[in-house]
Amino acid sequence: MTRFLLLLVLLPAPVFALSAAAQEFMTISKELEPVQCEKRQLRRKIALAEAERRDDDAKAARARFAELNKDPKTARLEKRLAELEPRLRKSSDPEDLQAISLQQREAFYRCE
Repeated sequence: MTRFLLLLVLLPAPVFALSAAAQEFMTISKELEPVQCEKRQLRRKIALAEAERRDDDAKAARARFAELNKDPKTARLEKRLAELEPRLRKSSDPEDLQAISLQQREAFYRCE
């Protein structure tokens, strides 16, 4: 029983090992995930439409992309991510970048 309790206490330890900046970055990234996924898909559509010379499709995708960028909440959250990024690069906690990288890879594959 004691081993079980010890294991239970140690399992969430990596989450608490992250810096406050990394935790905030990951929270914001999770909130922005649907928008970032849609933007990634729109970039692909734009590139494909331009390569195939489908100007109307490219124009529609660009318009939707611009619409996503105009959302004030999204813009505010993306600005905060941009502010946090330099601090995280200089972070003394090696777990920060690993945890963020894992979260971003998982988000990328969920978007596919």
